[in-house]
Amino acid sequence: MQQKRRSGAPDLAGVVEVYDEFVGLVRFLTAGERSDDNSLSLAQHSLLGFIARNPGCRATDISEVFGVNRSTVSRQVRHCVDEGWLSADSGPTRLGHPLSLTDQGHGVLAVTVTRRYGEVAAGLAGWGQDEIDTFVHLLRRFRSGVDPSTPPSTDQNDGDFSA
Repeated sequence: MQQKRRSGAPDLAGVVEVYDEFVGLVRFLTAGERSDDNSLSLAQHSLLGFIARNPGCRATDISEVFGVNRSTVSRQVRHCVDEGWLSADSGPTRLGHPLSLTDQGHGVLAVTVTRRYGEVAAGLAGWGQDEIDTFVHLLRRFRSGVDPSTPPSTDQNDGDFSA
């Protein structure tokens, strides 16, 4: 019978396996769909999603939250404005222009969100709700271990749903 290790450092083989799976998943997510299918790349999706949740934010705000250089955000913003997905309202240039989604931006974001949810649903096909709950819990637990700003799980059973 195989025993589960509950604490301590994981073995290198397990770390490598988890890392390889994450790399594959990140490659899939960041590759985005091709431009001819009317979907957004992950960077565009992240940008438009943030602006949709924070209308009137500025590139400097996005730069701070995403932890990337303002020039990177400005390049993405410029592209999204050129595509007609964003509008940059008037405001003092030194503060940056308040950003908001256009109707076209809301539409392309909705199409992309629907497609992404479909991809996740396909990956979860055949899973029971208990498996999904466990998976979500473990993802949150992992994330809180690598991202100190993530609140720790409040699950007293540490993901053991049989307890």
